Amino acid sequence: MYIGQVMKDILKLPRPTVPPVVKLEQRVDAEYGLPSTHAMAATAISFTLLFSARERVQFPFEVGLVLAVLLSGLVCLSRLYTGMHSALDVICGILISALILGITYPHWSTLDVLQLKSPLSPAVVLVLTLCLCYKYPELDHYSTTRGDTTIIMSASAGSSVGYWVNHQLGQTFELTGPFPVTLPPITAVTFALGVARFVVGVSMLVLTRQMAKWASLRVICRCYGVSPSDTIARRRREVEVPYKFCTYLVIGLVNSMGACRVFSMMRLL
Repeated sequence: MYIGQVMKDILKLPRPTVPPVVKLEQRVDAEYGLPSTHAMAATAISFTLLFSARERVQFPFEVGLVLAVLLSGLVCLSRLYTGMHSALDVICGILISALILGITYPHWSTLDVLQLKSPLSPAVVLVLTLCLCYKYPELDHYSTTRGDTTIIMSASAGSSVGYWVNHQLGQTFELTGPFPVTLPPITAVTFALGVARFVVGVSMLVLTRQMAKWASLRVICRCYGVSPSDTIARRRREVEVPYKFCTYLVIGLVNSMGACRVFSMMRLL
């Protein structure tokens, strides 16, 4: 996502000028077009899940492949439908993600070990992501790309640190048994538990976001002597980056450390 967002603001290629079928997004009008980060994310998430899950869970690979293609394809088509991207933007997004997946796939296991076991992992993740957010390219006008990139990077950093802490504590909430395991059938009980986990988890994250945003925004605005309600001031790099980084870092920590423990306490696992 960082690569895609930075490429947009370096290449500065405009979004398509053809009328969209339906205009759903207004706030991204100031953003540039190529590549489509939605296409990049949909491709990366779908196929990363497909390739990593087959080592841990038994399922028909052909079915998973069809689902991955379907999901990523629908997201890509939606970007054309809403007029947010051209076909070239979408194709480039798919190819960039495919290239990154192809280069990194042989090293996934090594990266997992480094992320979960290295004592330097939390420091490297936090320093690297925060520096990348501060070094994001400046534009001659305000764009949401820097803020959105900070959100993505900080939530990922928080989750990464949380998984590292879980591993150090020996509470990884992982599947047990020889891999790949066979998933139990979906029954009314397991479906209800899934819905309950979804509702509880989303509620936790929404509450966390409201509290962390309220606190971090006020602390950082006070440090710089600006009002939290001043929209222009909140767009300044020295305010926007740290307050969004702190907010979504906490969300990532709650997602990776708090949610599963609450599920366990509520007997939802």
